[in-house]
Amino acid sequence: MADLRKAARGLMCTVRIPGHCNHNPETSVLAHYRLAGTCGTATKPNDMQAAIACSSCHDIVDGRVKIDDFTKTEIRLMHAEGEKVSPRSHNG
Repeated sequence: MADLRKAARGLMCTVRIPGHCNHNPETSVLAHYRLAGTCGTATKPNDMQAAIACSSCHDIVDGRVKIDDFTKTEIRLMHAEGEKVSPRSHNG
């Protein structure tokens, strides 16, 4: 299987939080979506359970940066919707 974390670098953000996304593919990483039962302390979810996120969107979905324009549920939805476009679909 391809290394999806490496494949995410240089790709466009798929989370795209309006007013916060920096649209800079140089900052893109694989941002894991955390669901109960699929991760834990020091354990990341499967790489297929992730979206490509720029550094700004990644900071928001991971909770490092707090914003008031969207609820936590809306942010989680944007993150989950971003999963529809994976590095695999960009690279064949």
